[in-house]
Amino acid sequence: MTTSPRPTAALSADEARRIVLRAQGFLGAPDRKAGVRGVLRHLGAVQLDTISVLARSHELIPYARLGSVPRTKVESAYWTPGAAPATAPHAFEYWSHAACVLPIEEWPHFAFRRRAYRSRPHWHHYLPDGAYDQVIKQLRAEGPLTATELGGAKNKGEWWDWSESKIAVERALMYGEVVCVERRGWKRIYDLAERAIPSALLHDDLDDTECVRRLVRQAGEALGVGTRADIADYHRLRSDQFDAVIEDTGLVPVTVEGWGGKPAWADPAALDSAPRGRHRTTLLSPFDSLIWERARTERIFGFTHRLEAYVPKPKRIHGYFAMPVLSGGRLVGRVDPARAGSTLVAKQVSLDGPKAVPAVAAALHEAASWVGCDSVRVEHMESAPLKRSLVEALS
Repeated sequence: MTTSPRPTAALSADEARRIVLRAQGFLGAPDRKAGVRGVLRHLGAVQLDTISVLARSHELIPYARLGSVPRTKVESAYWTPGAAPATAPHAFEYWSHAACVLPIEEWPHFAFRRRAYRSRPHWHHYLPDGAYDQVIKQLRAEGPLTATELGGAKNKGEWWDWSESKIAVERALMYGEVVCVERRGWKRIYDLAERAIPSALLHDDLDDTECVRRLVRQAGEALGVGTRADIADYHRLRSDQFDAVIEDTGLVPVTVEGWGGKPAWADPAALDSAPRGRHRTTLLSPFDSLIWERARTERIFGFTHRLEAYVPKPKRIHGYFAMPVLSGGRLVGRVDPARAGSTLVAKQVSLDGPKAVPAVAAALHEAASWVGCDSVRVEHMESAPLKRSLVEALS
């Protein structure tokens, strides 16, 4: 582990929390002019996930910061090519924190990961001779295609039983010979990187150290302040990779009250002025970068949360896709939502107490309007008095 640096500043727990909220786009006036693309560029990574309750997670992330941006505009902001040149994409999909939408400018920064994938054995998927080359040949001849159009995404077996063409194109995606610059109906649209990535960005010129240095710096700026584990986890970097570059990133060492003496680093720009402005009240996707790391969420907000979608139903505590509620810079409760026709159903709700009721009601009203619902129904809450108060606030 890297030697603990001499801190340049000592932050209270409240100061650190507010720095984090501002860095993540939840404190202060949102940059509506930059819109969804501005959110993506600032965060540097927006996680994708198959679960869709209110909406998919990559839609929920800009909604949480900007409010009721039409969902079609969210998708368009990610995937519609720019005007100059006409085919230049704004984003691409690759492996960062997980499968993420990334700003197109970050393509060179993931050269280290592409090289690592190319040097690996061919994992557990068997690929016959010629299958990889055939996929590349077909894309070159026919243009952007889905896995189905390439010959089928799956064999006739179980859902994980990928076809040869799917294995080949996913391998080419990891190597960087193929890129996904669009999702259509949740299907990846594959194209040759040489055709889709702007020529100025289409290179692996940066060595591994420089790639990691830039990603650590970007993660530190997006988080505002974080520990070694926080910052490294943002793009799933190893601790030794973080240690090798941290001194050259420009991030400054700090101490944070209540963080157990863990060494931490901050974006120097975040320390220049005290965070001020209006706090956002909203439902949060469990895959939002504000809260996606459980230990960090507990440390900053004193709030324990985990996604229970993959927990057997009888063992769930808060529900299938419980969404934390952010208000006043605090996490004040959670809602497990669903939709039934034009009604947003709060299947299970838990609140910190009576003071959380107005915030949760406001968050539910806004979310309902955003997804085209005209009413909200509350189902299960352990506290009957709190449920009555929430129902009254919603009406």
